[in-house]
Order: sequence, then C-alpha cells, then structure tokens
Amino acid sequence: MSRLSHAEIHRVHRIGWLRAAVLGANDGLVSTASLVVGVAAAGSAKPEILIAGLAGLVAGAMSMATGEYVSVSSQTDAEQADLARETKELAETPDAEREELTQIYVDRGLDRDLAAQVALQLTERDALGSHARDELGISETVTARPVQAALVSALTFAVGAVLPLIIVLLVQETRIALTVAASTVIGLAVFGGLGAAAGGAGVLRGALRVMVWGVLAMASTALVGVIFGVTAG
Repeated sequence: MSRLSHAEIHRVHRIGWLRAAVLGANDGLVSTASLVVGVAAAGSAKPEILIAGLAGLVAGAMSMATGEYVSVSSQTDAEQADLARETKELAETPDAEREELTQIYVDRGLDRDLAAQVALQLTERDALGSHARDELGISETVTARPVQAALVSALTFAVGAVLPLIIVLLVQETRIALTVAASTVIGLAVFGGLGAAAGGAGVLRGALRVMVWGVLAMASTALVGVIFGVTAG
C-alpha cells in the first residue's frame, strides 16, 4: 500500500513580520507621497520638496521602528507575565491546572474521559507549553518579536517612502504633484495586492482598501498645501 502525503501551506507563521511589512510599506508610501504632494501644491521648488521628502523618510522610518518596538514589547511583556503566572500555578496546584486543561478540551468537543487522557499526556510532555497554547493562546508561531517587527517596519517604510522621491528627481517641477499622486496610487495597488496575496486574502480587495485611504491622504495634504501656499503668497 502506498503512503500518501498531504502537504498543506499555512500562512499564520507570517503574521508577525507580514503585518509590520505591509504597514511599513504602505505608511512609507502614503505619508511621504502626501508630504511631497502637499509641499509641491504649496508652490515649493524641487530642492525644498526633495528635502521635505527625505526628512519625512528618515523621521517616519525611525518613528515606525520605535512604535513597533514599543507596542510589540508591551505584548511580549504581557505574554511573559502570563507565562510566569502559569508556571507558578503549575508548580503550586498541578491537579487544578490539569483539570482546567481537561475542561478546555471538553468545551472543544471531546468527551470527558478522552479529554482527561489528552490533558494528562500533554501535561506530562510539556505542561507549560500546553497551557500556553490552549489556555493563553500563545505559541511559537504567533509570539511577539519586538526587534523583528521594528526592523521590518523601518526597512519597509523606507522602501515605500523612496518611491515618491525617485519621482521627484525624475519629473519636471511643475508635474511633481500629479505624477507622484498617480504613481502612488499604482504603488498602493501593488503593495496592497502583494500583502493580500501573502496573507491568503483577495488581491483586488487588498489593493482597493489601501488605494482609497491613500487617495484621501494625498487629497487632504494637497488641499492644505494649496490653502497655505496661497496664503503665504
């Protein structure tokens, strides 16, 4: 009898870096493009637009890294606190903890005798790991990684932010705002589609949802640039 293998491709292991990457790239593209469009709409010359864009890239990348590191570190602290408490409870009240695990499996559909056997065997093999996974929802796949999230966010922000700056360098000064806006919409569609595909979601839906917010952001900053540019003039 031949043995059939069943290969499955799961995407949940990508959650940590994928969220940071998609957020960083989209934020870098939208924020820098919006800044460039706003400054250009105010009537600034190409050097001023480029300086503003570069400053936005550096500040944004550092801000993204800091924000991701702090927020994910907070998640890590919460996970570690829960694991420490669970370790203490396992040492002090092992029977109660095993009963708690048994009840979890009963609630998931196992009969009580089987649930008790499963809880006993898993506890003997890895008590803390079993409670972390089935009681707390913490596993190696989805655990928080602050440094990874910070680095991915900063790098992808810079990648997204550099695209509008390349456009500024290549096009005529009078066409910067329109060209950056158009290329940003295309870039958002690509980033949104790639992020959705990597996460297993619909490509079209992923592209549209980031394009809408990007257009709103650029329109808002363009309006600010026009208003204050006219006022300053």
